[in-house]
Amino acid sequence: MSELPEYRQKTTTAARAVEVVRSGDRVYLHLGCAAPDTLTAALLQRSDRLRNVEIIHPVPFGNSDYALPEYAGHFRHNGLFLAGENTRRAVAEGRADYTPVSLSEYESLFRSPHLPLDVAFIQTSPPDSHFFLNMGVGVDCSFTAAISARHLVVEVNDQMPRTCGDCSLHVSQVSAIVEISQPLYELQPVPSNAVQRRIAANVASLIPDGATLQMGIGAIPDAVLACLGDRHDLGIHSEMCSDGVIPLIEAGVITGACKTLHPGKVVIGFVLGTKRLFNLVRENPMFEFYPSAYVNDPCIIGRNDDMIAINSAVQVDLTGQVSADSMGGQPYSGFGGQLDFIRGAGRSRGGKPIIALPSTARGGAVSRIVPVLDAGAGVVDTRADVRYVVTEHGVAYLRGKTLRQRAEALISIADPKFRDELWDYAARVFHVEPRCVLAVEETR
Repeated sequence: MSELPEYRQKTTTAARAVEVVRSGDRVYLHLGCAAPDTLTAALLQRSDRLRNVEIIHPVPFGNSDYALPEYAGHFRHNGLFLAGENTRRAVAEGRADYTPVSLSEYESLFRSPHLPLDVAFIQTSPPDSHFFLNMGVGVDCSFTAAISARHLVVEVNDQMPRTCGDCSLHVSQVSAIVEISQPLYELQPVPSNAVQRRIAANVASLIPDGATLQMGIGAIPDAVLACLGDRHDLGIHSEMCSDGVIPLIEAGVITGACKTLHPGKVVIGFVLGTKRLFNLVRENPMFEFYPSAYVNDPCIIGRNDDMIAINSAVQVDLTGQVSADSMGGQPYSGFGGQLDFIRGAGRSRGGKPIIALPSTARGGAVSRIVPVLDAGAGVVDTRADVRYVVTEHGVAYLRGKTLRQRAEALISIADPKFRDELWDYAARVFHVEPRCVLAVEETR
């Protein structure tokens, strides 16, 4: 792939490249669609010669067999975000760990004595004429992991698109190179259901022309984007984006023309999507990829006027506390960028931090607006940070409201069949007078 002598000297097989890993090392794996599976598979082949190797993989899309029971004692996963059943099960069974931390802070941990990295496995494009490798669809925290680790091992994939922004590594920074040619992991869009579309319509009612958006992954964010075809000059500043942005960019709805920071640019840390999205970002100067320590810095986020941050939750209690990373006491996902963007949008002039969720779970059997969070549930967003909570039944605005007023607002957007028990609790604890209140959208 290159005539640079140093490149050729460092090019080797995956089996040889992973020999740099020693027992007791901490190994970082490139996240999401850039998962370095060739190197991971080679590492698993060496398991009988390794003990107590810690695997850091923030969003494990690829091979996560290291979390299986047969590798216990050889590898131990430390999830900064849990995104697969393998890793969730390993945490639940005590064979892996979960570290609660916001995405904006991952990189400071890698640079500190608290979570230093011995080895980083990263996937890149082939080098350019100046011998720079490009991190393509995933800069995020992986760029800092790459330059912070004692040893950097890269998969050079000719199917990794070159992207714009702060996303280049020089060949001289690399310890070993493994050449591959294979498609990236893809995340297919998830169709929305009727409830999700009603939630999306309520969220969309809060988004003005010229707003800058942060969108998560999943059916609700994509359904929100599908509601915005009549808006003008929307922008994106987000830890990630998915295929849902493509129609709005093609239609000229997302232009970034009104952005007060990086005008005209889609600013992201990584993408999770399909080949269609990978082709869109390929050498496209509209997209700029930056490390998460920058993209997710609440002070940076707040420099975008009319910043709209849309995130989800497992439960919201009647005071406005949001549980989003666990099912009761059992870790399920992670903080990700949620708190970063909730706080960043709160700093923004005209900003709106939004928590959007269905009012029920388990087929309507339980309410997700609850008197108190489940025992052991982690609080990702404090009640002081939460402003808008949206369900299919309406919008509750909480900023500046008392506990009593918050309870009233949240009960009004709960599923009607659970409102009586919520009113009963609110009457006993917050001295709210039980009554029926229609959900009323409030604005600042």
